[in-house]
Amino acid sequence: MFGWKKKIDDLMAQLRPDLSRESLGVGPDFPGVAPNPLLSSDARKRKAELRTGALALGVLVDWREVGSDGSPRVVLMFDVETADGISFRGIADEDLTITELTRLAPGQTLPVRYRPAVMDHYVALARDADPAHVRQLSDEIASRKRT
Repeated sequence: MFGWKKKIDDLMAQLRPDLSRESLGVGPDFPGVAPNPLLSSDARKRKAELRTGALALGVLVDWREVGSDGSPRVVLMFDVETADGISFRGIADEDLTITELTRLAPGQTLPVRYRPAVMDHYVALARDADPAHVRQLSDEIASRKRT
C-alpha cells in the first residue's frame, strides 16, 4: 500500500515515455495520466470538477493518442492563459471522435476549463462554452498582452 502510486507512475513512464512528466512539459507535481480513467475514482472526480471549472483559452501544443477502444482517447497538451493572467501547461485527457481528431492542429486555440483552487495542470475541453463568453475572454487576454 505504501508507495504504490509512485510505482504506477514510474511504470507508466516506462511503458509510455511519451506520457512522462518531462515529455508532457509539466513539473514534478503533475499527478500523471491515468492508465484507465474509468477505473480511477480520482480521474472520474477530476473530470466532474473540470466540467464546472473556470474558463480559459488553450493553444494546442501537441497530442498523444493513448487508446482507441471505441473513440480515440487522446492526451492534449495546451499552453493555457486564464482570465487572471496566469499561464501554465495544461493536459486534457479526452475521448474524441475520428472527425475531431483529424481536425486537431498545433497552434489552434480552444476553450478549456481548469480548477483554479487546484492548479494541477489538468484541463478539459470546454465544449459547452458560450461563444460570446469565449470571445470576451479572448478579447481580455489580447488587450492584456497589448499593454
